[in-house]
Amino acid sequence: MRRIEEIVAALDSDTLELDEALALFEEGVAHLARAREILARTELRVEELVGAEGAELRELPVADGGETNEPRDG
Repeated sequence: MRRIEEIVAALDSDTLELDEALALFEEGVAHLARAREILARTELRVEELVGAEGAELRELPVADGGETNEPRDG
């Protein structure tokens, strides 16, 4: 996101040549496509964890190996 913000700021500055602006725009589009892919994979993973119905969260182990989290209603 930081790089996308930098690109937007540079494009808003009106100090770039057309070829530089186009290159930055293309880079920004590539970053956005990658972010969408990550978001889509994350959403699928959340759906897997929550379940297709979304009715109840499943118990998950705590990262430190302690007790499991109590399930919560969605």
